[in-house]
Amino acid sequence: MKTLLLLRHAKSSWDDASLSDFERPLNPRGAKAAPFIGQFLTRKGWQPDAILSSPAERAKQTALLVKEAGRLTAEITFKDKIYEASQFQLLGVLSGVSKTANMLLLVGHNPGMEGLLNLLTGEMHSIPTAGLIRISLNIDAWPEVKKGCGKLEEFIKPKEEMRSTGA
Repeated sequence: MKTLLLLRHAKSSWDDASLSDFERPLNPRGAKAAPFIGQFLTRKGWQPDAILSSPAERAKQTALLVKEAGRLTAEITFKDKIYEASQFQLLGVLSGVSKTANMLLLVGHNPGMEGLLNLLTGEMHSIPTAGLIRISLNIDAWPEVKKGCGKLEEFIKPKEEMRSTGA
C-alpha cells in the first residue's frame, strides 16, 4: 500500500503582466495557505518520504513553504514533466518514484491534478488552490500505479479549513 498526497499549488499572483505563466509567484493568500497546509500535514502525522514538484514559481514556492512550515524531512525534487502535465504524464512521473517511498507529496497544477485524481480513483472533484487530497493506492511499488488503483481518503480545502480553525 502506498499513499499519494496531491497538492495543487497555492493561489498565485496575476499582478505583474510582464511575467510568463511559469514565472508567476504566490499572492499573499497563497503565501498564507501553503504554510497552513504544511502545519496541517504535521498535525495529521503525514510525513512524506518524497516530494515532487513542478518547477513553476508558484508550485516551487508552495512546496518550499509547505516543507518549511511542516518541518518535513523529505527532499524536494523539481521535475519539468509536472508543469502543464496531463493526468497520463503525471501517472508516468509517479511510476518512476523510488520503491522506498511509501508516502509521496506531488505539487502540481490543474487540470492535470484533477485528471489524475479521476484516473486513480474514478472520482471527479474540483481542486482549489492549495487543495490537498490523500489517496491510498492499492500497490506495492510505484511502477504498479494504474487507472483505478486508488481510493480517495481525505480532501482538504484550505479556505474552509483555515476558516474553521481561525487561521
